[in-house]
Amino acid sequence: MEIKWHGHACFEILSEDGEVVVTDPYDASIGYPVPDLRADVVTVSHEHYDHNNVAAVKGNPEVVRGAGEHIIDGMRFFGVSTYHDTAKGAERGENTVFLFDIDGMRLCHLGDLGHVLEDNQLAAVREKDIDVLFIPVGGVYTIDAKGASEVCAQLEPRITVPMHYKTPPLRLNIHRVDAFLRGKERVRRASRLLIRSREELPEEPEILVLDWR
Repeated sequence: MEIKWHGHACFEILSEDGEVVVTDPYDASIGYPVPDLRADVVTVSHEHYDHNNVAAVKGNPEVVRGAGEHIIDGMRFFGVSTYHDTAKGAERGENTVFLFDIDGMRLCHLGDLGHVLEDNQLAAVREKDIDVLFIPVGGVYTIDAKGASEVCAQLEPRITVPMHYKTPPLRLNIHRVDAFLRGKERVRRASRLLIRSREELPEEPEILVLDWR
């Protein structure tokens, strides 16, 4: 499995079999150049312009939205209903957390999660251990560094990949990744995440900061 970050909440995930999953594609208004992507499946956590630009993804992909189980090309996607704010969606609406398995590993994309997980949500997300967690850390529109740290403690992933934070191209006024990383151990940076098998997962949990491309 190979994972590339294209900025914001958009990841390109390539399986050993050549199937491609793209998460939360954005439009050009946020400042990042829209990447040239082709996918078999696109997940959309919520219907905001910086997360739902499905039209930009080539290949006529299947689009996964909303809570519940979705089976596409033998891949299982499970959506858990959450909120985009701390007011049960009254400010920014709902958000879907997606869990999916690729190459025998469990991935979890939190979308624009705006709160620490409630007990029923946590039970649904912790259906089994999470190997790779994509978590927003930039605050303002999502959980901030403190909230993200609390959610990481709830979920205990093997690899945590921060997303949805300020980088030079991004026009949105959110925070940088620095506050989330402050004081944490086992932080590394890379251009991509490449895992050939579960045996290659780190023995101790780590944070991986990916370069956007």
